[in-house]
Amino acid sequence: MTTTSSNDDTGRAHAALSATEANDHAATVDGIAAAIGSAVAGAAETARLALVALLCRGHILLEDVPGVGKTRLARSLAASVGGGHRRVQFTPDLLPSDLTGVNVFNQETREFEFHAGPLFANVVVADEINRASPKTQAALLEVMEEGRVTVDGVRYAVPDPFIVVATQNPVELDGTYRLPEAQLDRFLMRLSLGYPGREAEFAIMRGDGLAEPRSLKGTADMETIVRVREAAARVHTADTVYGYVRDIAEATRSHPRLRLGLSPRATAALVGAARTYALIRGRTYVIPEDVQRLAVPVWAHRLVLTPEALVSGQTETDVLGEVLASIAAPQPEQAVSR
Repeated sequence: MTTTSSNDDTGRAHAALSATEANDHAATVDGIAAAIGSAVAGAAETARLALVALLCRGHILLEDVPGVGKTRLARSLAASVGGGHRRVQFTPDLLPSDLTGVNVFNQETREFEFHAGPLFANVVVADEINRASPKTQAALLEVMEEGRVTVDGVRYAVPDPFIVVATQNPVELDGTYRLPEAQLDRFLMRLSLGYPGREAEFAIMRGDGLAEPRSLKGTADMETIVRVREAAARVHTADTVYGYVRDIAEATRSHPRLRLGLSPRATAALVGAARTYALIRGRTYVIPEDVQRLAVPVWAHRLVLTPEALVSGQTETDVLGEVLASIAAPQPEQAVSR
């Protein structure tokens, strides 16, 4: 079926995305993901999801046990897209101004000059974000949501594209500050690498076969990222898919084991991510399987369990899985119709 235009979430019309364009962009993203996978053992699919977040102007929370490559993945993502990147080690004594920058008085000009902090980079790696104080964590909120920071009443825009890749260890909680729900909601995805497979761990132990993250510089550039992002906005999303996403969200809002269900911001985030995921799979339209694949990374961290569910040992992923199983997905041909 052919069409002349497609609409994004703002209702603006775009020329329809062709299958050839979709395949070309999918090949580009596959190349970037393969480069990241060459530096991080067993991270091919996680790398693709991280690239989806970058293309969606989203942010990533890498949550996993120590030593599985969280920081290496973040550094590899930063290097592969060719933009500027900065790494910040979050500690209890880190101040908000250490992130945003400060105004410094110039004795020669007799004026204050703004010295930008590490947030002014395309990719910002926030290592062990839960070790910083809540005040410092809150300093990230404005820039993650609006792409700008405010220092002494003056607003400064950060580069575009811009992504925060934050890491945290969910096991070792001594001396950490839990991220509040309002800040968790600023992350498009929560990802986990998990333990590597047998062959991947052999490669790690041998110390061979893995590229250094800095060697990935130049795999892609910011212009390429912008082109793929613009193409993703032209991926078709049928009303049946919108309805499917809405039905899942509505089910979480009344679920007996959830204190907080999915917000409209969460449903919009999922649809945007599904468009991009469809594109990197070489498709010009979203299918229900895209929604199902992205539901856990995009939605699970936004849910809040009831005390009873926590005591019983259930997780947000468990409850979300039950909800997905209870909602009938539209047929594939309904997702393609325009």
